Amino acid sequence: MNLFTNTFYTLEHALDYSATKQKVISQNIANNDTPNYKAKDVSFKSVFQEAKNETLTAKRSDERHYQFKTAAIHPAVYKKNNVKYHDNGNNVDIDAEMSDSARNQIYFNVLIDRLNGKFSTLQSVVKGGK
Repeated sequence: MNLFTNTFYTLEHALDYSATKQKVISQNIANNDTPNYKAKDVSFKSVFQEAKNETLTAKRSDERHYQFKTAAIHPAVYKKNNVKYHDNGNNVDIDAEMSDSARNQIYFNVLIDRLNGKFSTLQSVVKGGK
């Protein structure tokens, strides 16, 4: 019996993505004036699609063994090599990074609100609806 639904695991992976995205954005902003620094970005959609297609399932040698499945979903960080904004080889667009940071913060807040709602529902069920 699962105590938590798949929604909790989906929200957990989405929060991992958001945290990684914020870390990458912060690194890009911090290296805005670093010569030859290449901006990084986070790709979650392509990795998520691969993970949906490739789920690891354990082989059971006896019916009494527990069955489990797992899918390792981790956002992929990659360098943006196709653009150049500064003469020193740096390709960080500070305006785009600040915009991405604000968008990511809103996304993070929505995920936290949804997670809090799920925990509130779970707490209500545990207390018997009181």
